[in-house]
Amino acid sequence: MASSPMFPLQSVLFPSVPLPLRVFEPRYLTMVGRLLDEDEPGFEFGVVLIERGSEAGGGDQRASVGTLARLVSVAAGAENLLIVGVGTRRFTVERWLDDDPYPQAELSLLPDLEWSESLAPLLAEAKAIVRRVVARVAEPDTDAGVELSDDPVAAAWQLAAIAPLGEYDKYTLLRSTTLGGLLRQTIDLTLAAEELWSAGRDL
Repeated sequence: MASSPMFPLQSVLFPSVPLPLRVFEPRYLTMVGRLLDEDEPGFEFGVVLIERGSEAGGGDQRASVGTLARLVSVAAGAENLLIVGVGTRRFTVERWLDDDPYPQAELSLLPDLEWSESLAPLLAEAKAIVRRVVARVAEPDTDAGVELSDDPVAAAWQLAAIAPLGEYDKYTLLRSTTLGGLLRQTIDLTLAAEELWSAGRDL
């Protein structure tokens, strides 16, 4: 069980998905500084969904399953840092530690989802449905044709990320225990979201 710096957010991060962040709170500026310190053991931090509360100021209620993010770039803004991470492995929070100087927790890594060629038709179905529904219901500037990874497991997580779903539905997807379950739930939740959108448009 390893401890990790943590960044609670009001959004879900999936493996193989980029995470751009504007960092301005002193506690998170300190966290990024320590991640960049070559004396520190790594360049990863944990991301969990805030179930209740806000990102700034603390006092939030946090989800128990999240994703590690590998820090890949840092740029200085006028009064903040612009960082980009990429999701790597999922974890379960075993215990939250003191938030001083920034949130930290003890984590247990979850197993990676495993690919089987028998899932190829389900992956193709998920790709077609998510792209179709995104093109239909999402904002005009959303890219329904975003390029997915050639790696099928990464592509499945990326589909979950671009599906037009709320964060609690995405959290359900993050907790999937099999790749087939992830793909099936992505399809079902996306179709349910399309039905709600159609019903709302017809009112």
